[in-house]
Amino acid sequence: MKLNDEIELHFRIDIKQKKALNNLGIKTLKDLLYHFPARYSDMSEVRNINTLSDGENVTILGKISNLKTKKGFKSKIPMGQATLSDLTGSINIIWFHQPYLAKMLKDGNTVRVTGKITDSKSYGLTLANPEINKEDVLPIDIHDSLFNNKEVQIQYGFPIYRESYGVTSKWIYHAVQKILKHDCVKDIIDYIPNEILNNYKLPALHTALIWIHMPQKKEHAEIARKRFAFEEVFFIQLTRQQERKKYEENFSYKLKIPEKDIEDFISRFPFTPTKAQSDTIDTILKDFTKDKPMSRLIEGDVGSGKTFVAATVAYAVIKNRPEGQNFGNLQVAYMAPTEVLATQLFENFIQYFEHTGISVALITGSGCRKFPSKSAHWENGSQVKTWTPIAKNQLLKWIKNGEIPIVIGTHALISKSVEFEDLGLVIIDEQHRFGTNQRMKLAKKEGHVPHYLSMTATPIPRTLALTIYGDLDLSIIDQMPKGRKQVITEIIPENKREASYEKIKKELESGRQLYVICPKIGEEFGQSVLGSLTEADGPSTSKNLSRDLLRADGNTLSELRTVNDESRRLKKDIFPEYNIEIMHSKMTKDKKEKVMLDFTKKKIDILVSTSVIEVGVNVPNATVIIIEGAERFGLAQLHQLRGRVIRSNYQSYCYLFADAKTDKTIDRLKALTKASNGFELAELDLSLRGAGLLSGDKQWGITDLGMEAIKNIKMVEAARKEAIKMITEDVELKSFPLLYQTLISKNLKLHFE
Repeated sequence: MKLNDEIELHFRIDIKQKKALNNLGIKTLKDLLYHFPARYSDMSEVRNINTLSDGENVTILGKISNLKTKKGFKSKIPMGQATLSDLTGSINIIWFHQPYLAKMLKDGNTVRVTGKITDSKSYGLTLANPEINKEDVLPIDIHDSLFNNKEVQIQYGFPIYRESYGVTSKWIYHAVQKILKHDCVKDIIDYIPNEILNNYKLPALHTALIWIHMPQKKEHAEIARKRFAFEEVFFIQLTRQQERKKYEENFSYKLKIPEKDIEDFISRFPFTPTKAQSDTIDTILKDFTKDKPMSRLIEGDVGSGKTFVAATVAYAVIKNRPEGQNFGNLQVAYMAPTEVLATQLFENFIQYFEHTGISVALITGSGCRKFPSKSAHWENGSQVKTWTPIAKNQLLKWIKNGEIPIVIGTHALISKSVEFEDLGLVIIDEQHRFGTNQRMKLAKKEGHVPHYLSMTATPIPRTLALTIYGDLDLSIIDQMPKGRKQVITEIIPENKREASYEKIKKELESGRQLYVICPKIGEEFGQSVLGSLTEADGPSTSKNLSRDLLRADGNTLSELRTVNDESRRLKKDIFPEYNIEIMHSKMTKDKKEKVMLDFTKKKIDILVSTSVIEVGVNVPNATVIIIEGAERFGLAQLHQLRGRVIRSNYQSYCYLFADAKTDKTIDRLKALTKASNGFELAELDLSLRGAGLLSGDKQWGITDLGMEAIKNIKMVEAARKEAIKMITEDVELKSFPLLYQTLISKNLKLHFE
């Protein structure tokens, strides 16, 4: 038996099981060994039925029977009923308004049930609307089948593994036990250096594998998980630091900073920069004067003025001449995620740079533009320069010979046809993982790379930013411009909707616009909703039950408001006199951009959308946002959605239409109403919900175990420190061949789109 052997060599599996294992990413014995338990079923928490009393919150493990559905005799409420039995007795279960649960289970299923005991006159001791999960094993099963060897101490808990249809947690458990007993595990060599393990008191690989699958104590499970959590962050950091080191080995322009010109440029803006903006500009300008290319990320709330910072540092770059020349300018490439945002940035930069005589170009899939044009028009007695559409071939020639210093565009900027003469700075807006290879595409020739500046409005906890952006320096803009009013945020229960609609009508009457965000498109369920429902407020029904019946906070997905239905309802019953349009991820790119452009030009009064609404698009006239099913979104995503209406000095409003039934959910939403800082909310969201949903449906590509590490700033900083030290001394890890081989085999691909 070898760890790299395929599973079929040592286990009999049918086609259904093989497909299930592939769905879990398990092909080899090593994959199976590294499929860690999601949790442990601690038998000490399970109560015997004959010990229960009224008012207790309990967990019971037993077999379910007498499953049936019916309606209340007087109330006519649909309900499901069942009997739960263990070795000591039985108890009744009732699911009000959820009869489908009785249909999803079968008599004889082993289930874990958690809820509050009530002593009903009609039913006796009863569990009403409990959480329920299917289990593979009863306590007696554990003791009889797993620990029949008297020399083996009974372990801390029975491991529960993530399943797929066709492969159960119990099957995985027994397969892992077989592997653990083999010499291939006993003789395994640790790829993490002993020095690091000893420094942070982490167990060796062999010990950690035994403890994570067969913990005899709670502490064993915890320290094993700590080791593998550290390991995951450490490998990510190694990858990031390698990328950074290799990037910094390239030549980049060491710039001179024209301080007086920059002061004059800033003075022309109709506002005074915040201290956070000024500090960020100063830091970037210092980076420009160093011998290595800058790699920096700016995090800033929506409306905090990141574009102003980008324009200022871009001006500093183009005031420099190409090396060895006394004419011309260095060039700046500014890439945006969508055509709508790129066009908006182009128009903003025209205003910023009009007085300088500097040419600015726009290149997208729809066409190209250049400012200024040779012609001009008259407005209010003054001659006004404007942009002109130009042929792509002509624009490419001007970019290649250096005639155009500032080029704004979408991903079209990194196509093979776009060549820069002297590219000094690349600015990336909301491209969360614009990697080293893509940066190299913008370089003029091998050995020379531009300075790199990335910007995001996504509030990310510091630990997560240090991990996923480990190759970038971090600047935070945590202040808002003066005069910007805080969004008034209210939690609106179902019975208060009408009053909110009346307030919104007054805003619309005054010429403002409205966003309405729904968690569902229509007939199909969005992945973001399914993801949120499984994490938002803890477990509801088992994942073994049908996914389209998953609940969060007591509601089924069928009860969620959809973009299609809500737009029709609002037009018919609430806002008949206003123009309403929809937008969602299933629409074509061109259709989405047209809708967003029409909304920007106020051809649309109300935009009903999923959370796909464009990040960064500036619609100052939109001052109200409704978020339906707000309890299903993470705090960070709610904050970013709320940021759509913080683009002007008008008073703006955010209405959270929520069906929040648990204290945890209510506390999360209340935090949003009180806080305006996205970074504080992101940290709170990390502690309440877990990092996998920091931005709603966005999965960062890190495992659940790695996410546990993200909550621990000391662990992240330790992993980062060790990775930086190791890569600084040995970028190719030649002194650690096994570590290098393991790093290559992991092929770390994090998801940031």
